[in-house]
Amino acid sequence: MTHHIDPRFFDTIHAELTSLRHDLHRHPELGFQEHATARRIAAELERLELPFETGIGQTGIVATVHGQNADNGRRIGLRADMDALPIQELSDHDHASQAPGRMHACGHDGHTTMLLGVARYLAAHRDFAGTLYLVFQPAEEGLGGGRAMVEDGLFNRFPMDEIYALHNWPAMPAGQVAVRPGPIMAATDRLDITVRGKGGHGGVNPHLSTDPVRMAGALIQALHSIVSRDIDPLSPAALSLCGLQGGDLDGFAIIPDEVRISGTARTLDAESRDRMEQAVRRVCDGIATTHGGEIELAYQRIFPATVNAEAPTRHVETTVIETLGEAALVRNVPPSLGGEDFSFMLEQCPGAYCFLGTAEGEGTPPLHNARFDFNDAVIPTGCRLLLALGLRALDTTPASAS
Repeated sequence: MTHHIDPRFFDTIHAELTSLRHDLHRHPELGFQEHATARRIAAELERLELPFETGIGQTGIVATVHGQNADNGRRIGLRADMDALPIQELSDHDHASQAPGRMHACGHDGHTTMLLGVARYLAAHRDFAGTLYLVFQPAEEGLGGGRAMVEDGLFNRFPMDEIYALHNWPAMPAGQVAVRPGPIMAATDRLDITVRGKGGHGGVNPHLSTDPVRMAGALIQALHSIVSRDIDPLSPAALSLCGLQGGDLDGFAIIPDEVRISGTARTLDAESRDRMEQAVRRVCDGIATTHGGEIELAYQRIFPATVNAEAPTRHVETTVIETLGEAALVRNVPPSLGGEDFSFMLEQCPGAYCFLGTAEGEGTPPLHNARFDFNDAVIPTGCRLLLALGLRALDTTPASAS
């Protein structure tokens, strides 16, 4: 059967959900520090009389909602992240962050609010078979909260046939939903490079030094050529060196002993990821040998690629059409080279991740911008989509992890 979802339900509680979202926005917390956020979620679940467990992956929460119809054995997960970013908010709206140096610049306050909206609906409508798990995940912003929940037994304690998540996407018109099978977000790697030489006087005897600034300059140029010559041009990838520290600008004639560089590499497939790391290591070794210095590389694989399984992706497409209309669906959206630790969950359980458009016009600030704010107008749309993804998946046969 296909569940009939009351289309007016989320409109009637839109103001309440918006108020909740604003409250979360005023009190942002960084990854694995979401204690007050978790208490706020727990209080709402308690009010709804929905059973839940806390402390999963440190600060994560999972609520369990059993349908009242005869159990069909189906178990579906819906996930929302809840952490903020270390950014000083520059907005002037009345719900701006009250925590200096922290803000919800990625819309996780909106994601949490929408999943709590789904909880509100399910508490009042149990006319379904099977079980829905509402997964509130900590520490998505680079700290691997998704991995922490998996390692803490997420899928052993709450076995799921499939799991779904969405992310607000200010680059798309509000209300549109984009998805693709296969990789939709990139593997995220971090590079920390220490270039070591021998300091000295840049005017009197530079020839007696081993200049790490010179080495760093050559290294930056060489590393930035890797994507164009070591990676398959048909496989999107990026390598960006984003941080550089060395010497003292007041010491204009002093060659330092050391220069440090940081950056990131992004790839969509395992072969490109391996080739990227191998090439970075080769280039670092080569530049060090050429210039007679030493280059130490710490290459950290942070998140794997976020890979949507085929059947769950088609489920998202069908659900969008039936819930929001054909015009709302964007098929085969180009993948983003952003990273997402929902990838750890998708490695263990088939599922899909999609983008929900939130743009309000040409001037909508992007994610991770100090003036970003989640578009409250899409809260009912996101609630309806998440709810329909869960309820419709309960009616289907198990998807293969294609």
